[in-house]
Amino acid sequence: MPVESTEKLGLTFSGRPMSSPLKDVWALSRQMVGHFVANVVPCGTLPGDAIYGDVTTITRTCLEIAVSMLDGQDLPAKTERLQDAAAQWAREGVPIDTIHHAIHEGFKIGFDLVVSTATARYRGEDSELTLAPGDYESLIDGAKLVVEMLDRMTSAVSVAYVRELRAVVGEHHTAVHTLTSALLGGHPTSTMARECGIEIAESYYVLALTIPAHPEESDPTLDGKVVARRKLRRVQAELATRCADTALSLLSVDGGTILIPATIDAPADLDELIIQLSRAGRVPITATTVTATPSEIPTAADQAHELLDMVHRLQCVRGLYRFDDLALEFQLTRPGPGREYLGSLLDRLDEHPELLETLQRHIANNLNRQRTARVLHVHTNTVDYRLKRIAQLTGFDPTQASGLWYLRSALVARSYRATA
Repeated sequence: MPVESTEKLGLTFSGRPMSSPLKDVWALSRQMVGHFVANVVPCGTLPGDAIYGDVTTITRTCLEIAVSMLDGQDLPAKTERLQDAAAQWAREGVPIDTIHHAIHEGFKIGFDLVVSTATARYRGEDSELTLAPGDYESLIDGAKLVVEMLDRMTSAVSVAYVRELRAVVGEHHTAVHTLTSALLGGHPTSTMARECGIEIAESYYVLALTIPAHPEESDPTLDGKVVARRKLRRVQAELATRCADTALSLLSVDGGTILIPATIDAPADLDELIIQLSRAGRVPITATTVTATPSEIPTAADQAHELLDMVHRLQCVRGLYRFDDLALEFQLTRPGPGREYLGSLLDRLDEHPELLETLQRHIANNLNRQRTARVLHVHTNTVDYRLKRIAQLTGFDPTQASGLWYLRSALVARSYRATA
C-alpha cells in the first residue's frame, strides 16, 4: 500500500521502490541528454563541451533530486547545485525556456520508465489493462510528487535566472548612469567608455523630456509613488526597445535627459519615438532636442532644457520640438531691452485675463479656432470676437502674419519678464 508521507518512507510501485528505474543516474542522464539534443531544438545549438559537460552533470543532479524525493529524502545541497548551474547558464546567455523545456522532457522520460514497471494483467474477453493492487494509489501519490519535483526544479532555475538578470541589469544601469553623467558633465573619456562597455558615439541627439503625472498618481485610493514608478519603468522599457539599448538616459518620474547616438541605428523619426514613449507611459510627453558632439553635450543639454521650459511657458501642444523650430523664440528669452519692450506689449491685456488666455491657447493650438474654442469651452464666434478685441487693445492683429509675430514674441518675452 502507498505511504501517506514521502518525507519518511519512499513510494513503491509493483512491489518495488518507485525510484528503481531511475537509480542508474549516469546511464540515464546520458540517454536524456541525447534526447535533448535530438528533440529540444535550442539544445542542438549548444557547444559540445556544454552539452556533455554542464548539461549532463545537471541532468544527473536533477535525477538525483528526483530519486531522493521518491525515496522520501530531501537533499538541499543538490537543489543549491542546480541553482548555481542555472546562474552560470544565465551568464552564458542560455535561454531559460530551453532549460525549462529540457527539464520537462526529462520528466516525461522518467515518468514513462516508472510507469512501465507496472504489473499488467488482463481480465475477461475485453482484455482490459489494469494495474496491480495498490499501484493506482501509488501512481496518484507519485503524480503529486512529480508536481512537487517540477515546482522545486523550475523554481530553482527561475530564481537563479532572475537573480542573475537583476545583477546584470544593475551593472548595466550603473554603467549607463556613470557614462551619461560623465557626458552631461563634460568629462567623457575613452577609458571610462571601455570600463562601462559602452562605445561613445561621434554625435548625439540630446533630448530633454517632461513626463507629466499619470491621472492615477492623484487617486487617493492608490499609492501614487508606485503608479509613478510603474509609469517610468514602462517609458524606460519602451526606450530600450526602440533604441536597441543604445540610448543613454537619466530619467525620473518627472522627466530628464536622453542621449541617442546620431547614427544609422538611431530612430529615423524622433517624433514617432516620443509618440511611442507617451503611449507606453500612458501620458502625453513633451520633449525638445538638440544635436551635439560629445564635447558639446553639456551646453546642448542646458539648451534643450531651456527650450523645454519655454515650450511649457508658451503652453505648446505636447510633442517633440527641435531647436530650429524655436530658434527665434529662444533668442527672445535672452535678457535685454528688446525682451523688455516685447514683454510690455501685452500689458493692456492685464485687465482682461480671458483675452490673454485666448491668445495663449490660440497660438498654442497653431491658430486652430475650433480647437481653441473646444479647449476654452466657448463658441468659435466668441474666439473671433476676442481676437478682434486683442487687436484693438494692443494694436497688433493676431489674424495677420505681422501682428501674430509680435504677439507671439510678446508672449515669450512676457513669460520670462514675470520671473526675472
